[in-house]
Amino acid sequence: VMIDLCVVPLGVGVSVRKEVTEVERVLRAREAEGKIVCRLHGFGTNVSGHWDDVMGAVKEVHEVLHDRMGVVRITSSMRLGTRIDKAQSIDDKVAVVEEGLAA
Repeated sequence: VMIDLCVVPLGVGVSVRKEVTEVERVLRAREAEGKIVCRLHGFGTNVSGHWDDVMGAVKEVHEVLHDRMGVVRITSSMRLGTRIDKAQSIDDKVAVVEEGLAA
């Protein structure tokens, strides 16, 4: 599964830099373990991997923000996609568009 994840901590003030940084730490730790692949972008993070690994990472993100950082309320949105006809990574999806732009 490949998801586009946007996590928004509520009630922590105008800046959410610390919380977003912690989200990325969690996701990158999972990536370092070989469980997921993630790519930060301006409005969230693309995450890919097996269903259980990706959803486990999302769950851990919420738990860390609540338990470690004291965030009382979080809203997250996900867009997700799956395909069974071929393997395709996040980088593959970006590369095909970049190739089109170069043509």
